[in-house]
Amino acid sequence: MYGGALIAAIALAAVRTFDPVTTHIFPACPLYTLTGLYCPGCGSTRAFHYLLHGEFYGAFAMNPLGMLFLPFLIYGGASYLSFQIRGRYLPRVFIPGRWIWALGVLIVLYGVARNIPIYPFNLLAPGGLLR
Repeated sequence: MYGGALIAAIALAAVRTFDPVTTHIFPACPLYTLTGLYCPGCGSTRAFHYLLHGEFYGAFAMNPLGMLFLPFLIYGGASYLSFQIRGRYLPRVFIPGRWIWALGVLIVLYGVARNIPIYPFNLLAPGGLLR
């Protein structure tokens, strides 16, 4: 019943404890490994590491879109955990289908833009804002 929460807690503890830059216990992005291109999620593990150490700018620099979406992901996780514990979800917000399509397009465009090696798009690459 609480297996997902336990796995998430262990993963967060590992990300907080071990620096993804200096240790190799975390898997590399398959798209980046195969093609050298950044996916929309590239830099997320490093971003969580920064975030768990209170370095908000570093987290944002690693994956800006991911950090902007983080409050929504946390709310979704808390709602699911609420359902597991109390049998009721937190208040749900239903989004029109067009917004979901627009979100998908935004994520794809973000993935493309962060691979354009000219200013200002190169700032979207993992760590681009730290350079």
